[in-house]
Amino acid sequence: MKSTLLLTAALAVFAAQAQAQTATTATTTAPPRVAADQIATNKGPLTVQPITHGSVVFTWNGKTIYVDPYDGAAAYAGLAAPDVILITDIHGDHLDPKTLAGLPVSKALMVVPKAVADKLPAEYQKQVRILSNGQRLDTLGMSISAVAMYNLPEAPDAMHTKGRGNGYVLNLGGKNVYLSGDTEDIAEMRALKNIDVAFVCMNLPYTMDVNQAAQGVLAFKPGIVYPYHYRGQDGLSDVASFKKTVNTANKKIDVRLRNWYPAAK
Repeated sequence: MKSTLLLTAALAVFAAQAQAQTATTATTTAPPRVAADQIATNKGPLTVQPITHGSVVFTWNGKTIYVDPYDGAAAYAGLAAPDVILITDIHGDHLDPKTLAGLPVSKALMVVPKAVADKLPAEYQKQVRILSNGQRLDTLGMSISAVAMYNLPEAPDAMHTKGRGNGYVLNLGGKNVYLSGDTEDIAEMRALKNIDVAFVCMNLPYTMDVNQAAQGVLAFKPGIVYPYHYRGQDGLSDVASFKKTVNTANKKIDVRLRNWYPAAK
């Protein structure tokens, strides 16, 4: 009888440990993450994986591109190591050395503005390619163009001054993908042409409000637009209102609302 009780107790402890280990593994390897989208290109599908805030991961033609990796390495668990990392600005929700340190980035090309390059740890300097607004890099079968991002009105003490940071336009298999970075509805954004997919920020007081973002999008008419980077001082921006404003004026623009803050309580 005593042996039976000891065996039962041991089995119970083992089961509890196994359950705890399973729970820990699930938490580590499967962070809250919305489903990825796929967009057709002439070199196979472009996979769009929202991560959080201004961070997104693209997979295309056997290459993986991380945009503004942020919020801890666990957010990227299960994703392929990056071939290219794009960083838009020096602020901590874009340039996050702690997250970079936890990711397998040793073979990645880092495309950044000079202000970011100046702040990156020394260990990454050999991987860095600096792009200024208006410059383009052709690499790995894609093109990466740096475009302006800044606050209005322009001022030396603005949170985002003209020329410091980069938005980006990627050409991936004939599709042009625009990443706004931290910007307002500046003339350079409104003048964009032939954008197939756009990621547009909207969070006061750092970038622009929902209506500014909608009017900017209506000016350059992307085929698909994702509102992203929409957490501000007063919580999350009303992206449903953004969609309504855009589609009331132009039903052809595919406004895709995704939850960029799945871990938010």
